[in-house]
Amino acid sequence: MSLAKLTGGVGIGLRHPHFKSILESKPDLAFLEVHSENYFNPHGQSRYFLDQLMQQYPISCHGIGLSLGSADPLSASHLAQLKDLVDHCQPVLISEHLSWGSINGQFFNDLLPLPYTQELLNHFSTRVEQVQHVLGRQILIENPSSYLRFNQSVMPEWELLNRLVDQTGCGLLLDLNNIYVSSMNLGFRCSEYLAEINTAAVQEIHLAGFTRKVLSEGEILIDTHGSRVSDPVWGLYQNYLEANPAVATLIEWDTDIPPLSVLLEEQQKALAYG
Repeated sequence: MSLAKLTGGVGIGLRHPHFKSILESKPDLAFLEVHSENYFNPHGQSRYFLDQLMQQYPISCHGIGLSLGSADPLSASHLAQLKDLVDHCQPVLISEHLSWGSINGQFFNDLLPLPYTQELLNHFSTRVEQVQHVLGRQILIENPSSYLRFNQSVMPEWELLNRLVDQTGCGLLLDLNNIYVSSMNLGFRCSEYLAEINTAAVQEIHLAGFTRKVLSEGEILIDTHGSRVSDPVWGLYQNYLEANPAVATLIEWDTDIPPLSVLLEEQQKALAYG
């Protein structure tokens, strides 16, 4: 159950304000990534534009609502809608998050952290296997941005992700901005993370911007996806590409969405590192 890889190249996240601009200008992009849930309605406007754009670009489906780490059962209706979308647009990549977002059927509008324990690994592995079975496709799991560390955790994030790959055959989506944000918030070294992560499993990289917030207790970085990629994250990207084969890269921008030209400038900057 392997998934065809994008061999390098840089794409952007497809957002509503840019639908028409991309159709009209046809920028040179390796792929477009969509938030899967926004395209579940086969009769909605978003799906109408996706149907046109998928004739021009490979599509990557990036889910934000499966709540894989939750103790709640996986939503059968959500999975069915995701499978319908996947069958319809035949994405080159499908991804979700190492997080949870629901309890007792109530969903939060956030990707919440998990304790990195053997129990969590077993639970999360079972859920990933369920999703891959339903879809008939491999999925990628993305590392989260973190703002706290659970006392119950018994392994670092990269070890849990590596073991998840071994147990399920899933791939990894490596978000370099999330690694940087988490490292600054929790006090670990990005170099150690990148040295230990299973790069053979990495099929996509995310680049995005963060917000720096000063609180009475100190400074915190927040993964807002609302600004240009920071210099330290560009540095991580350069170091990663120097040590690893070319991998599909995404410029991700979700809040305070600028004109398409700004995303294309970031895309061209990423291409220059390749």
